[in-house]
Amino acid sequence: MAPSPEPESELIKPWYKQFWPWFLISILMSSVAFGSTYAFFSVKYYDGVVEQDYYEHGKAINMVLAKQDRARELGLTGDLRVDPVTSDIVLDLTGEKRPDTLELKLIFPTENDRDQTFTLEHVREGRYITQGPDNLRYRWYLRLQPVADDPEWRLVGEARFPTEDSITLHPGGRTES
Repeated sequence: MAPSPEPESELIKPWYKQFWPWFLISILMSSVAFGSTYAFFSVKYYDGVVEQDYYEHGKAINMVLAKQDRARELGLTGDLRVDPVTSDIVLDLTGEKRPDTLELKLIFPTENDRDQTFTLEHVREGRYITQGPDNLRYRWYLRLQPVADDPEWRLVGEARFPTEDSITLHPGGRTES
């Protein structure tokens, strides 16, 4: 006698032992994982909104350039040193119109919440001093101006810390042609 064929229900494996359900579930789970990752990074590194009033923003840029031009007219330059051991910030300012206090702003290029502002006090003949942050690292933009509601001039620079070299602050903006 010939063997009888087995019923069809005994030949089909349960769903969890088959390839295709797990393949489809893995596609769904990977899309959830990637979507969650992108959502996390888009919230953490939010760029902000696009400038709504371009005209006002353009006027503000012109005011900044005017302040830098005024610093050039006064012949102002700064020589900044940050001691990597004591974190002392020492600035030697040359030129006319040296006020009693200056504001030094350290601007981190990518994260606004890391920006720092320091007030430098005049000690003698164009030298200003303040205590800086401990363990200053990475690249920063520097902005120096008098402490006032509407400062008359501005010097700018860029530095990578820690460094024992001096950093030159100069009037940025337009160049003379």
